[in-house]
Amino acid sequence: MKKIQIGSATLYNGNCMKILPTLETGSMDAVITDPPYSSGGSLHPHGSANITKKYFNAKTKKKYHEFTGDNRDQRSYALWCSLWMEQCANLMKHHSVGAIFTDWRQLPNMVDIMQAGGLFYRGIVPWNKQGSCRKQKGRFAHQCEYVIWGSFGPMPFDRGVGCLPGFYEYRVDPREKLHITGKPVELMHDIIKITPDDAVILDPFMGSASTGVAALEQGKKFIGIELSEDYFNIACERLSKI
Repeated sequence: MKKIQIGSATLYNGNCMKILPTLETGSMDAVITDPPYSSGGSLHPHGSANITKKYFNAKTKKKYHEFTGDNRDQRSYALWCSLWMEQCANLMKHHSVGAIFTDWRQLPNMVDIMQAGGLFYRGIVPWNKQGSCRKQKGRFAHQCEYVIWGSFGPMPFDRGVGCLPGFYEYRVDPREKLHITGKPVELMHDIIKITPDDAVILDPFMGSASTGVAALEQGKKFIGIELSEDYFNIACERLSKI
């Protein structure tokens, strides 16, 4: 395990299942993360393909580092997610927020996983990727991904946050994306607005740290965990420039 401090960000390179138990119980204001979906990808009817081949065709020019954890079947995926979700819940303050990205295949599964992990399920926020999606003749386009959100315990209305939109539209810009499944920083800015101004935000699947960038730019604290050394290094470089 490697640990690096960059300003108000604490970054860990290692397996979140081993690192989460070492963090302080009840210390997080939010868990906002984008775990591997273990879905079929864009070109294969199953999740066992090479990651790059799953999500891109041969004409894609930009190359990304591989990542692990995206090849589980649905039952093992649900069990695995329930385990790390429970560990995250143990780290959350009372009234804190959980927001987990997922796709259409795992949407029903993730709703159950959040509750099995110990959070109170509060709803779904769709993200419309607009034209940044695959298109197939004779089918509806899979142009939305989803944020399953909830809270650890009751969630008071008077939190100094206000009412946020329940739907977001952002196109993925390949020129800015540093991870195969990276989310737009603008989207993450909107999602983390659900947290207090002085929030400590945990992301156990940090990737290239889009959530961390948004957190630091809003003056919040960030704790990120990433298994891939390649993406960990990208995250460190990215956050050091803020």
